[in-house]
Amino acid sequence: MARFTHRQYQRHVSVTMVVYVCAMLLVWPLTRSTPELWMKALLACIPAIPMLYVIALLARKILGSDEMEQRAHLLALGVATGVVGAMSMVGGLLAAAGAVPLEGSILIWVFPVLIISYSISHWWILTRRFGGSTECDDGASRPVLSFLVLMSLIMGIVALVSWWQGRLDDTRLGMLAGMAVSVAAMSAFWMIRGFWRRKQARRQALEDVR
Repeated sequence: MARFTHRQYQRHVSVTMVVYVCAMLLVWPLTRSTPELWMKALLACIPAIPMLYVIALLARKILGSDEMEQRAHLLALGVATGVVGAMSMVGGLLAAAGAVPLEGSILIWVFPVLIISYSISHWWILTRRFGGSTECDDGASRPVLSFLVLMSLIMGIVALVSWWQGRLDDTRLGMLAGMAVSVAAMSAFWMIRGFWRRKQARRQALEDVR
């Protein structure tokens, strides 16, 4: 079986996430105006399809990695699971005590938080514990930044069209705001990550010269 490269993984995930954003902004809001229960359930589950595909892509990437990369992936998944589990437990206790009002819709953010925690943990483990990565070339972050710019453009177009048609209700506005904050946070992380890598590369170059 051919190796599933990091660039291929990023390309597939980028396209899938664009499909997910479009489904969340264009398909999912229709659930509130659909009277039939079966149609409401079908429309609500459509955005989950690209997320399941992302999970399958991640599993394929891990299975196609060498032993060191697999260990880093599993450690990062363990850290991300612990972070999400701890946040869920604290949130559940606060909600049960009536200290914080939480609705069932908060579960939508479990998977994005898991992926973000996994990505940060994976990068930290590779750079701090293993001293680098086989995927840390300078061009590796460019597809991610391009994807984030594309997501921002799509959200902006959808928001403009919804506002023009008078369909920008509170639900869609809140969803757009949440996604915008997530994209901004991911963009900041990748910019800091790229800056740190360039700094490390310059430091290593100076050490090699000496």
